[in-house]
Amino acid sequence: MNKRLNVAIAGLGSRGKDTYAAAARLFPDKMKIVAIADTNPEKVRETAKEYQVPEEGCFDSAEEMLAKEKLADVMFIATQDRQHVKHAIPALQKGYHLLLEKPISPDLGECRELIRTAKECNRQVVICHVLRYAPFYAKLKELIDADTIGEIVSVMAIENVGWWHQAHSFVRGNWRNSDITSPMILQKCCHDMDILLWLTEKTCKSVSSFGDNYLFRKERAPKGAAKRCLEGCRAKADCPFDAEKIYMDHRKYGVRHGNCEWPLDVLTLHPGEESVKKALLTGPYGRCVYDCDNNVVDHQVVNLNMTDGSTISLTMCGFTSEISRYTKFMGTKGEIIADMGANTIEITRFGTEKIIVDVDGLAEDLKRHGGGDYRLVEDFLDMILEGRGPDGRTTSVECSMESHYCALAAEESRLKGGAVIEIASMR
Repeated sequence: MNKRLNVAIAGLGSRGKDTYAAAARLFPDKMKIVAIADTNPEKVRETAKEYQVPEEGCFDSAEEMLAKEKLADVMFIATQDRQHVKHAIPALQKGYHLLLEKPISPDLGECRELIRTAKECNRQVVICHVLRYAPFYAKLKELIDADTIGEIVSVMAIENVGWWHQAHSFVRGNWRNSDITSPMILQKCCHDMDILLWLTEKTCKSVSSFGDNYLFRKERAPKGAAKRCLEGCRAKADCPFDAEKIYMDHRKYGVRHGNCEWPLDVLTLHPGEESVKKALLTGPYGRCVYDCDNNVVDHQVVNLNMTDGSTISLTMCGFTSEISRYTKFMGTKGEIIADMGANTIEITRFGTEKIIVDVDGLAEDLKRHGGGDYRLVEDFLDMILEGRGPDGRTTSVECSMESHYCALAAEESRLKGGAVIEIASMR
């Protein structure tokens, strides 16, 4: 194997273009982008120019790229959820090792087909559960493994999706409808399922779940609401989900406050006031949140009964002010409160004073999933360069499946009114 890997990237969305391709600037001695594919020709042209990808390495779709002979050592697959396995199978058969965006697929049959093919082709497939690589969770893992609070008996976790993020991604955006993508509990929270199983080193026995789309429905539209926020909406003043307030005026994310990155770069390739306004007038992100084709939940609770008798509860909710994760671990010797939003970990052993770990001091770079994104990419590159298999932190397909079992069981339970679903039936 060469000292630097040639990389092909399928899908140049927010993950493929702005995260995985950008890793080439951080690790130029470990990776070189030689092929890219996306259905947006402008994205292909600009990415090719930025990373010096030759014209013969530029494709209008992942399918067109995969029709060619093997072009690189590895492929990063960051296409849409239901395309992942359809692109991964031929990539494996051509000899690529894969870094595959989560979720693997909402179809368990496809997941099993991917596992079989990876074994038959003797190729490595790593799923992008990036939270395992965040210094925040690495510290948590260290504390739990050191028996700091004894045996974990119960865990309470909250995924704070964020009010505007819910509207952006799961009402107006790409993951709004499970018929064309994935159930929200899989797409958003296979991260959470994976990190909770990894931290506690537990296995789930059964799941029950409740949730629904409480607010973002046509019948909940306020009086005077228009189909588009910029087209004379009379309910605009009192609506926090107004697209102009989010994408143009928000103090952190709005274009009028100087932001030109995520989420605006999802709306338009070159965010500016005029281009963002045009996107809101013509594209999906300017639609009224009460008049979209969404069907995924805006809140869900999941109860996990573990094989050792312990329990884990997870609440996912779109009606939160912050985008963050909060977890309380309750053990036989104490408790840990892990607040990713505040970047603090509070440790209280029974009968002793509280100790607070400031995660900000653990690493210089905590951007992009708490610093996990680029650490995962580098570990994947090192794994292939060194010819080794996954370690205890790496999420192989088989490892990632545990989180998918839990998430898909939760969705089945939700649709069946909270019925208890045995994980063994999915395995």
